[in-house]
Amino acid sequence: MAKELLLLLIFLVLTLGLPSPGAAQLRYNYYASTCPNVENIVRNAVAAKFRQTFVTVPATVRLFFHDCFVQGCDASIIIASTPSNRAEKDNPDNLSLAGDGFDTVMKAKAAVDADPKCRNMVSCADILALATRDAIALAGGPSYAVELGRKDGLSSTAQSVAGKLPQPTFSLDQLNSLFASHGLTQTDLIALSGAHTVGFSHCNRFSSRIYKPNNGVDPSMNRTYAAQLRGMCPTNVDPTIAINMDPETPKSFDNAYFQNLQRGMGLFTSDQSLFADRRSRPTVNTFAGNKFAFERAFVTAITKLGRVGVKTGQQGNIRRDCSMFN
Repeated sequence: MAKELLLLLIFLVLTLGLPSPGAAQLRYNYYASTCPNVENIVRNAVAAKFRQTFVTVPATVRLFFHDCFVQGCDASIIIASTPSNRAEKDNPDNLSLAGDGFDTVMKAKAAVDADPKCRNMVSCADILALATRDAIALAGGPSYAVELGRKDGLSSTAQSVAGKLPQPTFSLDQLNSLFASHGLTQTDLIALSGAHTVGFSHCNRFSSRIYKPNNGVDPSMNRTYAAQLRGMCPTNVDPTIAINMDPETPKSFDNAYFQNLQRGMGLFTSDQSLFADRRSRPTVNTFAGNKFAFERAFVTAITKLGRVGVKTGQQGNIRRDCSMFN
């Protein structure tokens, strides 16, 4: 009996530690024979978009995250709604996604398909993964090798988004539970949250923190910072006005986000909880004091994120138009 129990435990450890079958098929040289120049093509397209607007960076990174967390990294987020189907992008949790992220992928796809050798050979999901890496690097963040071989998903529905994305009010426990469901650790969660250093949000996503009863503010928030936010987001302001999540260096992919948390300048409750909770505070302090430690952890985390729910083989296809099913 003891031997059978031991064998069962070994089996569980081995199987739980394996990546999904789709993720196991991703590789760095996936397009070596079919579209060998794909990385340069995408990089040049992203750089051109970046020269038009810095919003390219946070918009593309956020698009990748929202895509991967709902149905896996399959570009289902880019599908446009039709009269018969309300797509993923039109769920209320995705309505604040900036159009520049979608436009970045569409332009990169067009550039890839302009090469006769590459036409209809590279998935929108892979282009989004590459564009995310390139946008981060353009903002001064780390560059890294991207695993490729994802297929594009075959479904996209608004209802599939429910409960899949982190909310601004989440506690550390809620964040850990959601990220763990995708095989991501607390360290991965904190590192990925660091992308908020180039992020932006809208007033209605955090107004409850700066307008408490009796003219109060969230006690975990820096009072000077709260006053600044009130100036940018008065009670009668358009709730869609965008606010930088890093008030110090909003156009630099650095570790200032973690330094801001140390000073009570996390925009969301979910941000500030990373420093407020004793379980995550040591990691925040490490990243705040060591940019390279943050970058190493971020590359590990976003690589793992890129493996979530990937489609391979007959599970997906390569879309001719990223916004429409074939």
